[in-house]
Amino acid sequence: MAEDVTMMESSEEEDFYGASESFLEPRGEEGTDTPPQSDYVPPPGEITVLRAGQETVSLGLPVYTLQIDYYCDTQRGSIVKEDCSIVEVEGLNPGTEYTFSIIRIADNGNRSKAASLRVFTEPSPPVQIAVIKTNTESLSLHWDIPAGEVECYIVTCCSEGEIVQELTTDTNNLTLSDLKPGVCYSLQVSVQLRNGRISKPTVTSAQTKTRLESLLEDLGLERHYTEKLSLSTILQIDKRTIIDEPVKCNSDLPWYFLKKLMMVNVTARNVKFTSVCESTCDAASGNTELDFDDLFDTLHLGLDVLNPLDIITALFLCSDGFLQQEMALKMSMCQFSVPLLLPNCDTKQCTLMLWAMRDIVKKYRPQSLLESKGFIEDRVVVSELPMISFVRLGECSMSKSEILNKLLSNSQQYHDTFVHHNMECGDNPRKISNGLTEITWYLPCGNKNMDIFSEPVAVANLRGDIASCETQFYFLCQTSAAVFVFFDTLDSECELLTNLHHKAQIFLVGNHQSTRFSKDALKNVATKLGLTKDNIIIKTDQKNDADFVKNLRKTVSNVVEKSKMKMRIEQMADIAHELGIWVDEDSSECQIAKENADAIAAEIQDILKYKDTQLPLQGQIWKDLTCLEKEEFRLRNVGSENIEKYKSDLQIQKDALRKKQNSYDMSDAMTCFIKAISSPGIERCYFLKWLRMNLDNVSREKLSDLREQYKKKCKDSENKEEIKDIDRQLSNSSLGTEHFFREMGQIYEASLSLPEKDRSRQQLQHLPKLCAELLLDGFPLELVDGDASNIPLRWVSDILSQLNDLVPPGSKIRVVTVLGVQSTGKSTLLNTMFGVQFAVSSGRCTRGAFMLLIRINEEVKKELNCDFMMIIDTEGLKSPELAQLDNSHEHDNELATLVVGLSDITIINIAMENSTEMKDILQIVVHAFLRMKEVGKKPKCQFVHQNVSDVSAHEKNLRDRKLLLQQLNEMTQAAAKMEQKEENKNFTDVMEYSPDTGNWYIPGLWNGNPPMAPVNAGYSEAVYELKKNIIQTFGGCDSSANNILDFTEWTKSLWNAVKHENFIFSFRNSLVADAYMRLCTEFNKWEWEFKKKMYAWVTEAETKISNFGKIKSEASGMTEFLNDLKSEACTVLSEWETKILENLKQYFKQTEGHVYLVEGYREDFANSAKSLRREMESSVVNQLTAAADIRQGMTEVDRIKENHTKELEGTVCALIQECRGRKVKMTDKELDEEFDKMWKKTVKELSFSKQNTTNVIANVSYHLRENLSRKGSRVSELLSQTRLQDCGLEPFKCTAEGFCNQFIHKFSKFFNIQDHVMALQNIADRIITECTDIITDKMNRKNNYHNTYIQEILHKIDKRLQNNKDVKKDIEFEVSLKQHICGVAARQFQKMHEDFIQENDPYRCLNQNKEKYRADFKDVFHKRDQCQKKAEEFTNRCLRPAVEDFVNRFLGPDIIGEMQSSFEFSTRMYFQYSVLLDLLSKRNFEDYLSFICSYEDYVAKWIFGRVLEHSSKGSTTSESEDRHLKSSIKSINDAIDGAKKEKSGNMKEFIEDVCHKLSGKLVISKDALDAFMILNNATPEQFAHWLTVCVKDMEPALRKKFKETDIRVKLQNLHVKPQTELYNKVIGCGKLCPFCKAPCEAGAKEHKEHCTSLHRPEGLGRFRWTWTEKLVTDICTSLVVSDALFCCNETNGEYHPYKNYIQIFPEWKIPPDASLQASDYWKYVLAKFNNDFAKAYKAKPADIPATWNKITDKDAEDSLKVSFNVK
Repeated sequence: MAEDVTMMESSEEEDFYGASESFLEPRGEEGTDTPPQSDYVPPPGEITVLRAGQETVSLGLPVYTLQIDYYCDTQRGSIVKEDCSIVEVEGLNPGTEYTFSIIRIADNGNRSKAASLRVFTEPSPPVQIAVIKTNTESLSLHWDIPAGEVECYIVTCCSEGEIVQELTTDTNNLTLSDLKPGVCYSLQVSVQLRNGRISKPTVTSAQTKTRLESLLEDLGLERHYTEKLSLSTILQIDKRTIIDEPVKCNSDLPWYFLKKLMMVNVTARNVKFTSVCESTCDAASGNTELDFDDLFDTLHLGLDVLNPLDIITALFLCSDGFLQQEMALKMSMCQFSVPLLLPNCDTKQCTLMLWAMRDIVKKYRPQSLLESKGFIEDRVVVSELPMISFVRLGECSMSKSEILNKLLSNSQQYHDTFVHHNMECGDNPRKISNGLTEITWYLPCGNKNMDIFSEPVAVANLRGDIASCETQFYFLCQTSAAVFVFFDTLDSECELLTNLHHKAQIFLVGNHQSTRFSKDALKNVATKLGLTKDNIIIKTDQKNDADFVKNLRKTVSNVVEKSKMKMRIEQMADIAHELGIWVDEDSSECQIAKENADAIAAEIQDILKYKDTQLPLQGQIWKDLTCLEKEEFRLRNVGSENIEKYKSDLQIQKDALRKKQNSYDMSDAMTCFIKAISSPGIERCYFLKWLRMNLDNVSREKLSDLREQYKKKCKDSENKEEIKDIDRQLSNSSLGTEHFFREMGQIYEASLSLPEKDRSRQQLQHLPKLCAELLLDGFPLELVDGDASNIPLRWVSDILSQLNDLVPPGSKIRVVTVLGVQSTGKSTLLNTMFGVQFAVSSGRCTRGAFMLLIRINEEVKKELNCDFMMIIDTEGLKSPELAQLDNSHEHDNELATLVVGLSDITIINIAMENSTEMKDILQIVVHAFLRMKEVGKKPKCQFVHQNVSDVSAHEKNLRDRKLLLQQLNEMTQAAAKMEQKEENKNFTDVMEYSPDTGNWYIPGLWNGNPPMAPVNAGYSEAVYELKKNIIQTFGGCDSSANNILDFTEWTKSLWNAVKHENFIFSFRNSLVADAYMRLCTEFNKWEWEFKKKMYAWVTEAETKISNFGKIKSEASGMTEFLNDLKSEACTVLSEWETKILENLKQYFKQTEGHVYLVEGYREDFANSAKSLRREMESSVVNQLTAAADIRQGMTEVDRIKENHTKELEGTVCALIQECRGRKVKMTDKELDEEFDKMWKKTVKELSFSKQNTTNVIANVSYHLRENLSRKGSRVSELLSQTRLQDCGLEPFKCTAEGFCNQFIHKFSKFFNIQDHVMALQNIADRIITECTDIITDKMNRKNNYHNTYIQEILHKIDKRLQNNKDVKKDIEFEVSLKQHICGVAARQFQKMHEDFIQENDPYRCLNQNKEKYRADFKDVFHKRDQCQKKAEEFTNRCLRPAVEDFVNRFLGPDIIGEMQSSFEFSTRMYFQYSVLLDLLSKRNFEDYLSFICSYEDYVAKWIFGRVLEHSSKGSTTSESEDRHLKSSIKSINDAIDGAKKEKSGNMKEFIEDVCHKLSGKLVISKDALDAFMILNNATPEQFAHWLTVCVKDMEPALRKKFKETDIRVKLQNLHVKPQTELYNKVIGCGKLCPFCKAPCEAGAKEHKEHCTSLHRPEGLGRFRWTWTEKLVTDICTSLVVSDALFCCNETNGEYHPYKNYIQIFPEWKIPPDASLQASDYWKYVLAKFNNDFAKAYKAKPADIPATWNKITDKDAEDSLKVSFNVK
């Protein structure tokens, strides 16, 4: 580049400008001759600088060989180029001067003179300019330091092409100040080097923040300017809700304000944060030394404190319409002024906040209604009121807002309605709120002494100078009755005032005390405006503030009284539009929603008629349905009618009512309503708000008229009927959105009675989801219909189900409810506490119960262990509207029980001043809590005492709290007596309650006299403390929160239970059933682990006993060994008992799974664990004793066998020696002959003493007498009448004694009715079957008889008889039954004993091995190698049987474990479900008959069939067999390897070592082992080799055998029979329902109460009507809530009410059906097989109710699922 290039020749320097003209010409020295041509090299020629960059220089060169040298102060380099016209020199430093030296090199190497050239490289501009901070009036820049020696940076700021500022700095950052807000600036930064060279500028742009952007950023609200804050976001529970942290920075201020405002706290505008400076000042306050400098310095801390109005303006700008509306409402309640015109200082646009004020309703009493004591209640936006506006012109020394506050406050009740200069932070400069126009209302209370103005008036206040807020000023002049202009000085022209064509009177308010005040200017302006002296108010030196305010108040009062200029805020929208002011209602969503809401409201003329025509389904039809539903449960009017027919008739009536509902076409109103709430989210929200406001307006107007009529009629006492009619109208004239949702619910529920594929039904399936979405958006939803006192359960549950689908899976909820007397501020309490919007306006007392959902912020979800909080608001108890009804107390009880049952915390709102009323409330509440305790729910409660304002209330009311507790205790005792739970003596027995922590004292709501009273700050603070306590209580809860589906289930079960008269007795809940089922499943796992462990332990112990003394002589005797085993058994049993009890303890410690609901069953399961240990201990000891005694009994026999074997072996060895000594080769025939002679002779010489057999019959007889010895003298007489050996030969039969009993028995038998004799026969048959199974099992073991066998049988009989103590049994029955069973057992055991003796006879055993001895004799004689043969023999005769026995011992427990893990065997209830479902699938009458009449036999066969089916599949059984086979093979191989290491000297020692190592696992036959050892000449080493081979071959052989063995044979050989164990587990106690004979399903073995999930029609249990002989259709679950009577043996033939069946059968619990469809299964069975059952029972078919014939098999299956809680 021209300016960068300098060229030199020799030592002279010459500057050249223009790169294209830069060149060098060769030139010699002056006065010298040119060198000779041969050595001379011409100069390089013309050289051009083509480009000089930051790090490169391009040179244009002649085409020669050139050497280019370059250098600067810090760098040097050289390059050689040949025949190159352009050279690029790289790697240079920016902004640096380089000298280039160019030399031409000739071909011969000679060089020319150097030509020199100087070039500057381009300086580097700044890189990466960043705007690091942006403010309204400044921009802060930063850039990286470029290469080169920088002198300084030149920063240029431009706007719209003009330079605004140009600054120089020597650092790489700079702040540009004094800029304009919201302007985009171009920013250029150039570098100037020390050599004076300047770089190209680097350019960027940045925009200063607007004042609004800056403030929003400061407040942390910048994101919400576009993404508006919503009400649901503000209301969610977060850390700010539960922690009182001071405001630390400006970004905390909006949330602090909103938190306080949502709780209607009048301190919300005190929004100053605690700075570090202030903290330091506070900390230093202890230093009392006077320092004037410090004293005055504190006045100028320079804090960036914000004006409250800026915060309010920012929040309104950043909020959506619904949050704005809520903020305006809450501000109005605090008596804060609310925004009328909201400015946006960026856009210079303001908005009329019409929608924001829509929800503000005010009540007041003008002077005109003083005598009648009437009042006016209306929305402020539709009230025609005069508006007085106050504005400021220029600077004003008087605080306009403070003057206004004084103007609106009387001497007794001052309140800062408007923020003013002398309020906290009110003196801080406003940044964005200039132009804000606020409005408030003065409303008279009707008291002349207190009212400032006799009529209502709106007061507007414009912030800022009207000169800069002309639009707002014009608006106020067009809408106000008067405008008061505050000023200090006036421009004599004052065009702003004089050019105005306005409707409002203008009043000038000046301050004569101001130095700028000018009388002349005032006079000029007043003249131009035509003002009178009444229009001018001047504050003079003679007037103090009080006088001035009094004067101003008089002027305003005159204007209010005389002005005809009244305007609704609604009307102001038109003026706003004319002036270009936006109206917040102008959005399309709001307008469309308004049109839809208006279309519905416009049709309402008469509310009662409107409800009948447009909302017909929720009227009398719904109330009739409610009555029918409750009657179905309570059966109060059944009389003598057949109950099931009566219930069927009720169902037909319900169906008819549903049909009637379906006959209505959907009304126009409902069509419009459903269409509107189906619209997109924001439009739907607007619609519901519009509709609610419209309906409130209609209701308010109607109620106002009715109240007036009521007053007039009450003056005339003769109009009683008319008064009553008006009273009814007052109750029914309420109309709100809940009525439309209620109608929607009835439309939906009615549609469910239509066929599933019906088009009408399908079109309505989306309705629950719509409501679920609304619930999620924070809208209250009706839970209990207050008019009908009912819950549309299907509607509510489907909504909640849809809600569950909308929220994240597994979302948990906590529930807070409130109970108390009507109109005591329950809804207000909840609204204040949670910022929600339950209806509280006049005439809109809550009816029923409403639920509302509040989100929990992510940051506290874990802490609170929930995702949502549900708030339930209820109607007042002891409601005057319901007091006249007979069932009002019942209604209150139902509601209280429901909400207490649903809640985690219940707030009880009580009034101490009304003790009678309080007692009534407490009685209802205590009933509810008592009921919850009995069904396992433990809600917490907080008593709230309202209108108690004394700071010492808590201490002063100690006596009252004690009185309250005393009354609670009295109520508890009364309630416990009524609920038949008299063990509850005190309130603290029912729930955790502390008088000190469970009571909250809350001051009155209003601070002063309404309507001008703000909410009491003490009220808000006390409610906030209560809220914090509630939330913290949730965090400390032991139990887990419910999920939404759990809450749904609680709702259904609680409501179904409260429909019954006896709640506790009737309560059935699937969550309880679920929790109980899980507990049963877990306990069954622990129980099976215990049993399996003991099976394995006992098997190992029996193996050790069986091997005791077989291989090697034992150091201790059998008795000592047995005692050691028993001691070890007790240790193991204790460990497992402790383990189960610890598992149980830990199970109940967990928070998940609703374990608290089954706390009542804990003791049952603990007792079951202890009982199991006792049973196992008895069984283990018996098994060990029997095994030891049998082994001991075999010792003598084994000794005889061993001696015989030794003698025989000696004789055979002698024969071998003899034969070998003959020295003649003997043939096999000759050897056989010699062996036979020897055998015959030896056996003859051996002594075989005959084995003594035990007289088992005598032994059994002895034990029978011992068992019956304590039963009295009659027993001996009965036993002596019949010999035991003669008993049991014939089938056992019970007989009736006496003529009368025989006649009854014959009669019963003829009619197939079960009488006492037949009941005894059934018991006897079941016991005989069980004992026969025990006998068969003992016989199959082929062991010797032991005393414990008969003891076990007698124990089984006693236990069974004890379990059936409900059937009366005499001693004759017991003796004859035991004789029968013992007779059979004695004969069987005698045979078993004799077979055992025969099997172990030494003579037989010896002859049995004769051929084996012969073969061994020949082998030894011929000196053959016996290793392989002996290994095969040992494997096949000793090891193989032992391995098979080992597999059979462990296969049974494996099958049991596998089957127990299946659904059908996991619990007794699921077993019952599986059996019944299987019966339903087969649809076979014979199976049903067998199940009902021979339940235990059928179940035993069914279980055996399942075991066969499971085992036949092969895979799992084969896996178990294979596992145990491998285990035993491994043990054998390990034993062989171990024996080989022992280096045994001979074969005998080797085998003993192997057997000893296997003695803990395998039982090896002593006979087989002894026979194997005879004539064994094998060597241990060779034998071990072949034994390993044989064992390896044995494994596949056994595997094949197991596979080919028939499963029945396999099951028969098992030591532990799976079918028996499973039967014992699922059969339970065996008790049958005393009415319908359904089996008990209680999970714990030691349960206190019998229960079953599914009761049957009594006809299936053979019951029939006496006179008609028809089978009975009544079901005990219906009978127990009826007035019907029953008669049986237990009642001694007398009739007894079913309701009081517990008096006769105290161990049974028969709750009513949880749902009316629960017993559909058995209804279906009886209806289907009615004739078959009648024939089988010799009765007439039952009269089947009509609805039973409509039940399908699908309905039956569904009812099974409901009854057994199968999902």
